[in-house]
Amino acid sequence: MRSVGSGLELHSTLDRICETAADLTDARYAAIGVVPESGSGLADFVFHGADQGTAERIGRLPDGHKGLLGALVRHPEPVRLTDLSDDPRSCGFPAGHPPMRSFLGVPITVQGEIFGNLYLAEKRGGGAFGDDDLNMVRVLATEAGIAIGNARLYEAAKQRERWIDGSVAVTTALLAGGDAEDALQVVAEQARRLSGSAAGIVLLPAEDGGLEIVAVASDHPSKALGVVVPPESQVVAELREGEPVFVEDAATDPRMLTDLAAAYGPVMLLPLQSDGRVVGALVTPRHRGERPFSASERTLAAQFASQAALALMMAEAQRDRERLAVYEDRDRIARDLHDLVIQRLFATGMMLESAQRRSKVPEVRRGVGKAVDELDVTIQEIRTAIFALQQGPAEVPSGLRTRVLREINMAAVPLGFKPGHRFAGPVDTVVGELTGKNLIAALREALSNAFRHAGASRIEVSVDADAVLPDGRPAVRLSVADDGVGIPEGGRRSGLRNLKRRAESLGGASWYGPGLGEDGGGTTVVWQVPH
Repeated sequence: MRSVGSGLELHSTLDRICETAADLTDARYAAIGVVPESGSGLADFVFHGADQGTAERIGRLPDGHKGLLGALVRHPEPVRLTDLSDDPRSCGFPAGHPPMRSFLGVPITVQGEIFGNLYLAEKRGGGAFGDDDLNMVRVLATEAGIAIGNARLYEAAKQRERWIDGSVAVTTALLAGGDAEDALQVVAEQARRLSGSAAGIVLLPAEDGGLEIVAVASDHPSKALGVVVPPESQVVAELREGEPVFVEDAATDPRMLTDLAAAYGPVMLLPLQSDGRVVGALVTPRHRGERPFSASERTLAAQFASQAALALMMAEAQRDRERLAVYEDRDRIARDLHDLVIQRLFATGMMLESAQRRSKVPEVRRGVGKAVDELDVTIQEIRTAIFALQQGPAEVPSGLRTRVLREINMAAVPLGFKPGHRFAGPVDTVVGELTGKNLIAALREALSNAFRHAGASRIEVSVDADAVLPDGRPAVRLSVADDGVGIPEGGRRSGLRNLKRRAESLGGASWYGPGLGEDGGGTTVVWQVPH
């Protein structure tokens, strides 16, 4: 009893129970089959007595759906056999399995519920298990149930602690005021890590009523980013209504409409919902053949999704307040430019024209005339800046060229100068909508990085629709070059990682190199994807 109850980690507790049972009964082999919540088959199988080489020769562990082990799962009662092969429920052993004759099986209950069965086989000396063995194992199974219950409580507490820590990390990331894509990526990564899933996926509402994949966390670059699940999907309808969806096998479930589901088995699809409002969805799929999500995992994941949704709404409200302050500041700047600066420049121009007419020296007249012309150009540029300041997000034009120019004009305000630009190829006709949308996001990221970190006095933006990928596919290439300080060793690279991840999700790539400054000073960021 002291040995069995000496630890709190569940799997090591099961190992100790097997070892103790084998020692007490003088059995060569011992095992515990863990019954899942559904009560069908075995969710886990812990064994003692067979070395690693024997386990590898046997191959797949028993699933508890057939044979004597399956019968014990369906009818959890003590079983004692002198020869396994004589029992009609036995279905034989797989190739490489060691010979076993005598057998003893006892159910293990935890807080009144069946946890699994303790199996003992092949009593040393060739004899059968006796009444003393059965009574001893029954006592051990009772103590094992208590130890397993304690281990389960401990693991549940640790699991809740991990989910709480994950929720704190998500809330901090969303409310830190940083890049929204970084924050959503944190949501996806935490959900994947905490749920033990193959991927973590965040979806936000799309314009057509569906859900768009905006963040993916997985071991390999995913092409799912930007994919829109159509509103016709039953899963989307349920998620938009605030209902969670649990799928046992995504590859065969008819409700899963996208090709992405083919690689996955059990999936949790949870609405990001707070105060009755659904702001998106969180998806955590596991690979095919992996165990389904338990009831406690579903509950904890749903609570995590609710916390993430609340943080998303708070972050959205915070961004709205900041955006409103920016718009108010823009309106004030635009009014000041129009009412004060332009009027003064106009008055100065009239004064210069008057002085030009009175002057008798030709050189002076020419110099004053040139100054007046420069003032006219300056006034036109200020009026263009006023127009850019007064444009709202709803006025974004559809053409990619125009959208690029608008981003450049908007960046000119915080930069203090307007970046140069160059277009090559039929930018507006060959670049698809999804690629164009991601290119604009990449341009915004690159310009933001240049403003915040580069300290540049010159920036050049190039969009080339005639680019070609290494494999020969036509592509569009975005280049943003500056003459700033460059990228220091050990500096933050989250923006560059975002650009790379976005490009790889579309089948392209992103990298950086020398910039426009002297001796290659500064940075050139290149983002290239298929049309």
